[in-house]
Amino acid sequence: MNGKLTEHFSWSEVTFSETAIRAGINNNPPDELLPNIQRMARFMEEIRYVLGGRPIHITSWYRGPEVNSIIGGSKTSAHMKGLACDFVCSSLGDPLRVAKEIAESNLDFDQVIHEFGRWVHVGLAEGNRRQLLTAYRGPDGKTVYINGLEEIP
Repeated sequence: MNGKLTEHFSWSEVTFSETAIRAGINNNPPDELLPNIQRMARFMEEIRYVLGGRPIHITSWYRGPEVNSIIGGSKTSAHMKGLACDFVCSSLGDPLRVAKEIAESNLDFDQVIHEFGRWVHVGLAEGNRRQLLTAYRGPDGKTVYINGLEEIP
């Protein structure tokens, strides 16, 4: 698949991974994930609308299992199903503000995570929970999750 998925999101944004490039890994999703990826693309258009039509820069979308393992992603990561995006919307503000805008909308999402003060993670599922989390690195270097959208401790 090539080109645009929706008006503002492209196939190259789905598959791009610096980790995959460095490791020489093919990060193209299997065909059976295309419906998930199209669903996520439509949802990202809804997020863009909620954020006032501002541009969104995707930093991670689909991650094949090998890429996910290399970066230390969750073994159940929605990224591996094409149902999660990490992104920034710099023209709106910092990631915490972006996450709060999405949380205050009526969008039906599974998770919005303010991750490490650097980006927003949004995920979809079959039974969306509207879960709000903040992720940061603890003193031991492991990821810690707290409920709610907060400044990074």
